[in-house]
Amino acid sequence: MRVRRRSFGDFVKAFLAFVVLLVLVVGVPLALATQIGWPLPDGAPSLDWLQREITVSTFLHILTVIVWFAWAQFTACVLVEVKAALSGVGVPGRVPGSGPSQLLARQLVAALLLVGATAASLTPGLSQLGQSLEGNQKPSVAAAQQTPGLFAQQQEQAAATANALAEQAGQAGQSAARADGGSAAARGDTKYYRIQPPEGRHHDSLWEVAERHLGDGRRYKEIFELNKDRVQPDGSRLSEASLIRPGWIMEMPGDARGGELVEMPDEAPDVPEQVQQQISDYAQSGDHARGGGGAQGGDAQVSLPEQRPAPTPANPVTPATPVPGAGQRHATPAAGQAEDSFGLPEALLASPLLAAGLLGALGRRRRQAMWQSALGAVGGRRGMEPPTPTGDAQDVQDALLVGADPEGVRLLDRSLRGLAAALAAESRPLPVVYAAWMSGNGDLHLQLAQPAGKPPAPWQQGQDQTFWMLARADAEGYEDAETAAPYPGLVSLGTMDDSRLLLNLEAVPGIVSLSGAESDRAAVFASVAAELATNGWSDRMTITLVGFGDDLTPLAPNRIRHLDGFEDLFETMSAETRQRRGALGAAGHDSVLTGRTGPAQHTRWAPHLVLLAARPSDDDALRLAELAADADRLGIGYLVGTEGTDLPGAAWEMEITGAGRLLAPLLGLELEAQLLPLAQQRAVVELFTDADPGSGPEGGPGRPGNAPPFLVDVSEQGRPAVYARLVGSYEIIGLDAPDGERSALLHEALALLLLHREGVHPRVLSSALWPRGVTPDVRDALLERLRAWLGADPDGTPRLATDATGRLTLAKSVVSDLDVLRSLYYEATQGRGAGSRQVRGRLLTDALVLVRGPLLADRPQGRYRWLTHEIVDAQLPLLVADTGLALSEFHLEKNRAEKAIEALNAALRTAPADERLWHELLRATHATGDPGRLRALAADLVGRSGARGLPPRTEALLDELLPTWREGVAAAG
Repeated sequence: MRVRRRSFGDFVKAFLAFVVLLVLVVGVPLALATQIGWPLPDGAPSLDWLQREITVSTFLHILTVIVWFAWAQFTACVLVEVKAALSGVGVPGRVPGSGPSQLLARQLVAALLLVGATAASLTPGLSQLGQSLEGNQKPSVAAAQQTPGLFAQQQEQAAATANALAEQAGQAGQSAARADGGSAAARGDTKYYRIQPPEGRHHDSLWEVAERHLGDGRRYKEIFELNKDRVQPDGSRLSEASLIRPGWIMEMPGDARGGELVEMPDEAPDVPEQVQQQISDYAQSGDHARGGGGAQGGDAQVSLPEQRPAPTPANPVTPATPVPGAGQRHATPAAGQAEDSFGLPEALLASPLLAAGLLGALGRRRRQAMWQSALGAVGGRRGMEPPTPTGDAQDVQDALLVGADPEGVRLLDRSLRGLAAALAAESRPLPVVYAAWMSGNGDLHLQLAQPAGKPPAPWQQGQDQTFWMLARADAEGYEDAETAAPYPGLVSLGTMDDSRLLLNLEAVPGIVSLSGAESDRAAVFASVAAELATNGWSDRMTITLVGFGDDLTPLAPNRIRHLDGFEDLFETMSAETRQRRGALGAAGHDSVLTGRTGPAQHTRWAPHLVLLAARPSDDDALRLAELAADADRLGIGYLVGTEGTDLPGAAWEMEITGAGRLLAPLLGLELEAQLLPLAQQRAVVELFTDADPGSGPEGGPGRPGNAPPFLVDVSEQGRPAVYARLVGSYEIIGLDAPDGERSALLHEALALLLLHREGVHPRVLSSALWPRGVTPDVRDALLERLRAWLGADPDGTPRLATDATGRLTLAKSVVSDLDVLRSLYYEATQGRGAGSRQVRGRLLTDALVLVRGPLLADRPQGRYRWLTHEIVDAQLPLLVADTGLALSEFHLEKNRAEKAIEALNAALRTAPADERLWHELLRATHATGDPGRLRALAADLVGRSGARGLPPRTEALLDELLPTWREGVAAAG
């Protein structure tokens, strides 16, 4: 992090803080002593003293005692805060009962140290001055950066000071070396560097070590080659140039400079004896590590975790880590399918978790819209069908259907929650997880920030102690766990070698920067925002978007919010950061992870992820970096866009190329990026907007006249050539039974086409029938058999055709009972029946007769899984309920209560949870004039409601129709 230059305002604040501290700590006691004197009595109190009259003087003395106590408490707070700031021991101790006082002391001390830290960075003290010039000549080990434990601002100040001192020391050392006319490289000295633990800043990396001590971060490869595969003090080995671990020893090239290096550990007085021994042991492995070769060659590339862990951890740390449930067909397109996408958006086809999240959220939105429309309708359901998407929106919906991997999402969610539950049962905290990978075989690999011991069963240790692995077979054994989502900030970034990377944004120790062209960055930001807003492995979340051109709020109005600019963001996040620090302190938690397990998990500690698409100024970036100093502890993550790679304060840097590659050299990653380009982003938003019950004219999807996509001729002349019964058991009339081996697939394909009269994309059909992928020749062979089975109409027109967009459509002569049911209800309420009572009654009666049970009641287990993406399971009960309600109304108009009850009971067999049907049944039963029958129905309703009790509206209706119903229920109970 760069040293932030202090402004005139900072000095003013520091001066005012000094004045306030001087007044409160020194001025107050002086004023009390000189103006009021000793407030307590001269002798021991007696009973006579307690009975004296309370005068003004007595009252002032009591107030003086209170002020003295307050001063003593505040002074103690100041001393505690100053000690913590100067010693860097971590979080300062709490002074009992001094919350506001200690907070005020903390702010004043911090304001005073604000200038002190800057002065120290520009003018080292006398002791530091001697070390800065001589430290490069004498061996020493750099201590970990000491960070005062006050709050994030002080942590940044201390980090800035340490970095400035290190930079000055390096420069001084180089000057001294040049003055001597020689260098360590010329003398052939060997230097070592010990990786320091993170203290208030991001983790060390080879790039930063090379930048500090070799003058060029790109020389990290030389350090990597010098230390590759050498045994480290903790027993592991360096195999990848990324995410090195604290305590490791690095041999440095001969021209390395800086006070943090050690040349002869046994002659370094400042080096602890244990570290001296570690460096000495490490030095003896040098020849083996280099194999006699140089240290210049070789490119550091990421190798993914093994599909199954080796019996012994033979491979060291790798930056990439697979996760569960990728699903084989989603890591890459199924064999042979990549060349025939039929124009569907490839970005969504290759994003299974994003597609599954969007598809699930869209289904929930459409169901919610239908229920809201149903509850708001008067005299029957209005607008049974959601709008049929067209154009780009239709292509995007098909891509979601093809690309989605809901099973992978389910396994990921259950695996993570199961891990959290197992750790909580062992009273162990959640480990910090940097990343996860979904491997091609479905295994889940988590990469931890540091070793966390043996994982709970059935998890296993991976390549080394920083990897936990869960096999897919073990993940499938998990059930739903009643625990908070442990890692809701995981988000897909891309794929590499058939494995999908998810980065845990809320665990990043600082800001993540994303550079590249503006359009490429926008596609990454949109993908990240959309997946975070709709993913299935989180409970609650706040996503703050700044600098986004298009509004993504329709995807998740409860999660996403847009801010206008950086100042709004800084103000909002400053308040959020203060609130979270206070909440964690009050709860006694070190981080949000400890708040997500154990007794306190009800608080959830939802993450807050900030996506800043537009690059901030350098000053604003430093302000944000100060704010994000301990964001990983607070569950706050920052992803910030920038044109270059020099964003001040960035902890991790990534770059998106024009070819769709996501590069992160410090992490050793090169991925095929997951993107959501602008056209597809707008099409996705259009799908959600159209599904919203408040959109569109006359209230949206619930507007009158929203006809079904396919109307059947319900007259005698409209007899179909092929008739399929889907409502109830699946039967087909008008076709010969196909061959037994292929009958199930042909029936399932026909059912899918019947439920989508607007047309089905070939890839949607193949992904529905073969969720794990299929080759084009197998799919095409099935389509030919389906065409042959359906045959042609008398005029020679094939009953299975392909429209102009390449989608498969059925001829009008192929009809299902669901088509007839929809058409009958539409004709009865908005067609011919609207003007003729007799026609309406006949059509509604015919419609209700068609209902024989739930949709595809006898479907084979394991097939028709695509129905989970459909909303027909919600449409059919609503349609049946609306038909029963309309027919009941028809009969009650003529006081035929028994007929109305019969119609309502028939509808309840398919829609037993529809509250409207029960209300109408109560009214119809009341119309019979039989109180005993109404009382029995009320008791039945109470029995069905169970412990939850009756809904409030049902209770209100019973109070109106049968005021004594509660007495009857109590007597029956």
